Amino acid sequence: MEGNHQKELANKCTGCNCPGHIPVDRRGLLKRFVWVLSTPLTALMVWPLIQTIVSTIFRLPKAVYTKVGPVKSFTSGQPGLSNFEFVEDVAYLHSTKLFDAWVIKHSDTKFTVFSPICTHLGCRFDWYPQAKKFICPCHGSVFSIDGKVLGGPAPRPLDTLPWKIENGDLYVKWERFRVGIPSKIRVG
Repeated sequence: MEGNHQKELANKCTGCNCPGHIPVDRRGLLKRFVWVLSTPLTALMVWPLIQTIVSTIFRLPKAVYTKVGPVKSFTSGQPGLSNFEFVEDVAYLHSTKLFDAWVIKHSDTKFTVFSPICTHLGCRFDWYPQAKKFICPCHGSVFSIDGKVLGGPAPRPLDTLPWKIENGDLYVKWERFRVGIPSKIRVG
Protein backbone atom coordinates (compact mmCIF):
# COMPACT_ATOMS: atom_id res chain seq x y z
CA MET A 1 0.00 0.00 0.00
CA GLU A 2 2.82 2.34 0.86
CA GLY A 3 4.44 1.80 -2.60
CA ASN A 4 1.23 2.90 -4.37
CA HIS A 5 1.11 6.05 -2.22
CA GLN A 6 4.65 7.01 -3.27
CA LYS A 7 3.79 6.54 -6.95
CA GLU A 8 0.75 8.76 -6.57
CA LEU A 9 2.85 11.43 -4.88
CA ALA A 10 5.51 11.20 -7.58
CA ASN A 11 2.89 11.72 -10.28
CA LYS A 12 1.28 14.69 -8.48
CA CYS A 13 4.49 16.36 -7.31
CA THR A 14 6.13 18.92 -9.58
CA GLY A 15 8.62 20.87 -7.56
CA CYS A 16 9.11 19.33 -4.15
CA ASN A 17 11.46 16.83 -2.59
CA CYS A 18 8.93 14.04 -2.14
CA PRO A 19 10.17 10.45 -1.99
CA GLY A 20 10.24 8.82 -5.44
CA HIS A 21 10.30 12.16 -7.23
CA ILE A 22 13.19 12.78 -9.65
CA PRO A 23 13.73 16.50 -9.91
CA VAL A 24 14.62 17.99 -13.28
CA ASP A 25 16.96 20.90 -12.83
CA ARG A 26 18.14 23.35 -15.46
CA ARG A 27 21.43 21.54 -15.99
CA GLY A 28 19.68 18.22 -16.66
CA LEU A 29 17.22 19.89 -19.00
CA LEU A 30 20.07 21.60 -20.86
CA LYS A 31 21.95 18.26 -21.17
CA ARG A 32 18.89 16.62 -22.70
CA PHE A 33 18.33 19.54 -25.06
CA VAL A 34 21.96 19.49 -26.26
CA TRP A 35 21.85 15.70 -26.70
CA VAL A 36 18.65 15.89 -28.77
CA LEU A 37 20.14 18.57 -31.04
CA SER A 38 23.66 17.17 -31.31
CA THR A 39 22.75 13.59 -32.22
CA PRO A 40 21.22 14.39 -35.64
CA LEU A 41 23.91 16.99 -36.36
CA THR A 42 26.65 14.47 -35.59
CA ALA A 43 24.98 11.91 -37.85
CA LEU A 44 24.80 14.47 -40.66
CA MET A 45 28.50 15.25 -40.28
CA VAL A 46 29.65 11.62 -40.02
CA TRP A 47 27.50 10.29 -42.92
CA PRO A 48 29.72 11.70 -45.75
CA LEU A 49 32.78 10.15 -44.10
CA ILE A 50 31.08 6.76 -43.92
CA GLN A 51 29.96 7.05 -47.55
CA THR A 52 33.49 7.90 -48.67
CA ILE A 53 35.01 4.93 -46.86
CA VAL A 54 32.38 2.47 -48.06
CA SER A 55 32.37 3.70 -51.66
CA THR A 56 36.15 3.37 -51.99
CA ILE A 57 35.98 -0.19 -50.71
CA PHE A 58 33.38 -1.24 -53.28
CA ARG A 59 34.36 1.03 -56.18
CA LEU A 60 35.69 -0.77 -59.24
CA PRO A 61 39.03 0.43 -60.51
CA LYS A 62 38.83 2.53 -63.65
CA ALA A 63 39.57 0.44 -66.72
CA VAL A 64 41.70 2.19 -69.33
CA TYR A 65 42.86 1.22 -72.80
CA THR A 66 46.42 -0.07 -72.99
CA LYS A 67 48.50 -0.47 -76.14
CA VAL A 68 48.92 -4.13 -77.10
CA GLY A 69 50.79 -3.73 -80.38
CA PRO A 70 50.67 -2.69 -84.04
CA VAL A 71 47.70 -4.04 -86.02
CA LYS A 72 50.10 -5.46 -88.63
CA SER A 73 51.81 -7.68 -86.01
CA PHE A 74 48.76 -9.94 -85.57
CA THR A 75 48.11 -12.95 -87.79
CA SER A 76 44.68 -13.03 -89.43
CA GLY A 77 42.30 -15.79 -88.33
CA GLN A 78 44.69 -17.25 -85.76
CA PRO A 79 44.40 -16.61 -81.99
CA GLY A 80 47.56 -15.27 -80.44
CA LEU A 81 48.34 -14.62 -76.78
CA SER A 82 49.53 -11.02 -76.47
CA ASN A 83 51.27 -9.67 -73.40
CA PHE A 84 51.07 -6.00 -72.48
CA GLU A 85 52.00 -3.71 -69.59
CA PHE A 86 49.61 -1.52 -67.70
CA VAL A 87 51.00 1.32 -65.58
CA GLU A 88 48.70 2.12 -62.69
CA ASP A 89 48.99 5.44 -60.87
CA VAL A 90 47.29 5.68 -57.49
CA ALA A 91 48.15 8.95 -55.75
CA TYR A 92 51.97 8.90 -55.65
CA LEU A 93 52.32 5.17 -56.17
CA HIS A 94 53.19 3.86 -59.63
CA SER A 95 53.01 0.16 -60.37
CA THR A 96 53.43 -1.80 -63.57
CA LYS A 97 51.25 -4.84 -64.08
CA LEU A 98 51.58 -7.43 -66.82
CA PHE A 99 48.44 -8.68 -68.53
CA ASP A 100 47.73 -10.93 -71.46
CA ALA A 101 44.79 -11.49 -73.76
CA TRP A 102 43.89 -13.75 -76.66
CA VAL A 103 43.68 -11.62 -79.81
CA ILE A 104 42.05 -12.80 -83.02
CA LYS A 105 42.49 -10.57 -86.05
CA HIS A 106 39.66 -10.83 -88.59
CA SER A 107 40.81 -7.84 -90.68
CA ASP A 108 42.86 -4.68 -90.14
CA THR A 109 39.79 -3.07 -88.58
CA LYS A 110 38.05 -6.01 -86.85
CA PHE A 111 39.34 -7.98 -83.86
CA THR A 112 38.05 -10.25 -81.14
CA VAL A 113 39.88 -10.04 -77.82
CA PHE A 114 39.27 -12.64 -75.09
CA SER A 115 40.29 -12.52 -71.47
CA PRO A 116 42.66 -15.46 -70.83
CA ILE A 117 40.68 -16.45 -67.72
CA CYS A 118 38.26 -19.38 -67.94
CA THR A 119 34.70 -18.50 -66.98
CA HIS A 120 34.37 -21.65 -64.86
CA LEU A 121 36.78 -21.15 -61.96
CA GLY A 122 39.37 -18.68 -63.21
CA CYS A 123 42.07 -20.96 -64.61
CA ARG A 124 43.99 -19.89 -67.70
CA PHE A 125 43.04 -21.66 -70.90
CA ASP A 126 45.14 -22.30 -74.03
CA TRP A 127 44.56 -22.39 -77.78
CA TYR A 128 45.09 -25.80 -79.38
CA PRO A 129 45.62 -25.16 -83.12
CA GLN A 130 45.35 -28.84 -84.12
CA ALA A 131 41.87 -29.04 -82.48
CA LYS A 132 41.03 -25.40 -83.34
CA LYS A 133 39.63 -24.96 -79.83
CA PHE A 134 40.39 -23.16 -76.59
CA ILE A 135 40.74 -25.75 -73.82
CA CYS A 136 41.00 -25.16 -70.10
CA PRO A 137 43.34 -27.73 -68.53
CA CYS A 138 41.84 -27.41 -65.02
CA HIS A 139 38.34 -28.83 -65.47
CA GLY A 140 38.04 -29.57 -69.18
CA SER A 141 35.97 -26.65 -70.45
CA VAL A 142 36.18 -26.40 -74.25
CA PHE A 143 35.45 -23.25 -76.28
CA SER A 144 35.20 -22.58 -80.01
CA ILE A 145 37.32 -19.94 -81.75
CA ASP A 146 34.42 -17.49 -81.31
CA GLY A 147 34.29 -18.18 -77.55
CA LYS A 148 31.17 -20.35 -77.36
CA VAL A 149 31.10 -23.20 -74.85
CA LEU A 150 31.47 -26.57 -76.61
CA GLY A 151 31.83 -28.73 -73.49
CA GLY A 152 32.73 -28.86 -69.84
CA PRO A 153 31.46 -27.03 -66.78
CA ALA A 154 31.96 -23.41 -67.99
CA PRO A 155 28.72 -21.49 -67.26
CA ARG A 156 29.11 -18.91 -70.07
CA PRO A 157 31.17 -18.15 -73.19
CA LEU A 158 34.63 -16.65 -72.97
CA ASP A 159 34.72 -13.06 -71.74
CA THR A 160 35.49 -10.54 -74.48
CA LEU A 161 37.47 -7.40 -73.75
CA PRO A 162 36.81 -3.97 -75.28
CA TRP A 163 39.34 -2.89 -77.91
CA LYS A 164 40.01 0.01 -80.25
CA ILE A 165 42.49 0.97 -82.96
CA GLU A 166 44.41 4.25 -82.83
CA ASN A 167 47.21 5.27 -85.21
CA GLY A 168 47.62 1.69 -86.46
CA ASP A 169 47.93 0.20 -82.94
CA LEU A 170 45.53 -2.12 -81.11
CA TYR A 171 44.48 -0.99 -77.63
CA VAL A 172 42.70 -3.25 -75.13
CA LYS A 173 40.77 -2.32 -72.01
CA TRP A 174 41.73 -4.87 -69.36
CA GLU A 175 38.81 -6.03 -67.20
CA ARG A 176 38.15 -8.97 -64.87
CA PHE A 177 34.81 -10.69 -64.50
CA ARG A 178 33.25 -12.86 -61.80
CA VAL A 179 33.79 -16.54 -62.57
CA GLY A 180 31.48 -19.51 -62.02
CA ILE A 181 28.22 -17.69 -62.82
CA PRO A 182 26.18 -17.49 -66.04
CA SER A 183 26.18 -13.67 -66.25
CA LYS A 184 29.17 -11.48 -67.09
CA ILE A 185 29.74 -9.17 -64.09
CA ARG A 186 32.80 -6.94 -63.96
CA VAL A 187 34.82 -7.13 -60.74
CA GLY A 188 38.00 -5.32 -61.69
